[in-house]
Order: sequence, then C-alpha cells, then structure tokens
Amino acid sequence: MCHGDTRDTLHNRRDFLAGLGIDYHDLVCGEQVHGTNTSYAGNNDKGKGALVEGTAFKQTDGLITDCAGVPLAIFTADCLSVFLYDPKCKAIGLAHAGWKGTQAGIVSGVIALMRERFKSSPDDLWAGLGPAIRSCCYEVGEEFGGLFDTGLSRIDNRYHLDLAALNKRQLLESGVRVDKISDCGICTSCRTKDFFSFRREGDSCGRTISVMMLK
Repeated sequence: MCHGDTRDTLHNRRDFLAGLGIDYHDLVCGEQVHGTNTSYAGNNDKGKGALVEGTAFKQTDGLITDCAGVPLAIFTADCLSVFLYDPKCKAIGLAHAGWKGTQAGIVSGVIALMRERFKSSPDDLWAGLGPAIRSCCYEVGEEFGGLFDTGLSRIDNRYHLDLAALNKRQLLESGVRVDKISDCGICTSCRTKDFFSFRREGDSCGRTISVMMLK
C-alpha cells in the first residue's frame, strides 16, 4: 500500500488493512536503520510502532513471528521487501533490504534466526521479493565496485546495482530452493505513478507498506 501526504498515512493504513482483516493498531514495525538486526514479535508486541514510531523495535530491519494474528510491517521507497514463509513450522519473516542491509546480509540473518527460533529448514521456506528500484534505474558510484563482487552491471559506462539479484543470491546461499523464490519484478523508479521512489522524488516521497501475517 502506498501513501502520499503523510497527514493521511494512518487513514490510508487503516483502510487498506481493514480490507485484509487486519487492525492497523496491531502492526508490528521496526525502527529501520539499514542494518541487520532482526527481532522476534510475539502476541505482547502487537502495536509496536503502529501509531508512534518511537514504540517500534529499536534499530530493527527484520521481523519474525510464529504467532497467528501478529502483522509484521516494513516501509520502503526503493529498498526491497523480502517475505519468508515456513509452511511446516508455521512461521514468517519480513526483511527491509537496502544496499547497506543487503551488503551486510539482512536476509541471511532473518533466515538464521528463523532456523534458531523455529527450527525452520531453509528448503521448506517460500520467499517473495517485492517492488524495489531495479538495476535499470539504480545507478551507483564507482566505490560500489569494491563493496559487491556480484550484482553490478555496466550501463552507459556506469555502475548499476541489482538489489533483487543480490538478495536472491543470499536466499539461495542460505538454502532456499530456487523454485520457491518469487520476484514481482517491479521497478519503483520506473513506475512512480504506482510506487514511491526515493531516488526519483527525494526526502518528501511517501512510503510503501509491506505487511505479512499468519492467520
């Protein structure tokens, strides 16, 4: 779900989630800092960050739960959302993956915590990659050549970064099966009529919410 004018954020959130049978007061959010910290959300954590950012999980870019009715949420505007579902252990994970978190291995960390906390087996996991800026539009500086050994391409003699490819690689290296990875393929920078893009719009752009919940 997208929201433009921040004055309408909670109204948009309420209306969108109501259609999914989710009370927006119950959302569990992290204080996204482009890091790798992942937090477990239980029933007592419902509402953390839902209405006031200061109540969100501190310095958290990954969330996991095995509790039904606990909706996990992250917010993006070019960064990649990564959804993880374990149908055997009845558990889910949600990651906010910008280039910094991707370089540091946020998705691998979320999977590792799911293995530790729920005994999830990576080959049981289903993964989904949400809308994000794609390599067609994600031009980066020369210094990225020293930060990534893959996921970079040259377009018009400039580096372009592929967040989706990098995170897919992390999923595969963590043991997720290739046939269980789904990528929507949407570029937020190409489709600014439908999605917000920090690269295109700057600080004033809105955010897209990605939500995942066990029923």
